[in-house]
Amino acid sequence: GVVPFVALLLLQRRPVAGRALLVTSSSCPSHSLCRSNVQEQTRRQVALLNATAQDLFSLYLKCQGEPFSSESDELCNPSGVFFPAFRVNRTSERKEVMVAMYKLFAFLNASLGNITRDQEELNPMAKELLDQLHNTTKTTRGLISNLTCLLCKDYNIFQVHVSYGESSKGKRAFKKKQQGCQVLRKYVQVIAQAARILLPHLTPP
Repeated sequence: GVVPFVALLLLQRRPVAGRALLVTSSSCPSHSLCRSNVQEQTRRQVALLNATAQDLFSLYLKCQGEPFSSESDELCNPSGVFFPAFRVNRTSERKEVMVAMYKLFAFLNASLGNITRDQEELNPMAKELLDQLHNTTKTTRGLISNLTCLLCKDYNIFQVHVSYGESSKGKRAFKKKQQGCQVLRKYVQVIAQAARILLPHLTPP
């Protein structure tokens, strides 16, 4: 039978939750959205994000200066920052894993945009950091595109409920730096978990 699609209402609150339209039509298109190597490409993107996450976090800390360089454990403790719940594990159904991954990377993409905007304002000369943020965002967008096609093609899911973190717009410089380091610290932890869980689901039979 046809798998029912997922559709949830748009809500405006903090953290902002919304309905992410994976495709612009009211259903999955009949023609395939996916490239033939989509699973391999998705595997490579997740592996790349996992391999570069710690370097991005370390570089971010270095560019923020003191007290972030010396007190990162306290200042960057992610317990006070919103991050989407990630409750899947290696025994979870593939569909459940793919939806959780979409939510995670949609949130991450928005957060990276927030952090990049702040760093362009606070550290405009930090070329290496800004390049890494742009590259990570580009990989994340490609991954979202591939997850979109897999959810549509395999499960007829074309809308997913997504929560986005609180914007740092209008906050003081210190708070912007702190929110960025909290999100990136949590990202390092979650991307490692995501890679462990997702990669077996993308291994060719």
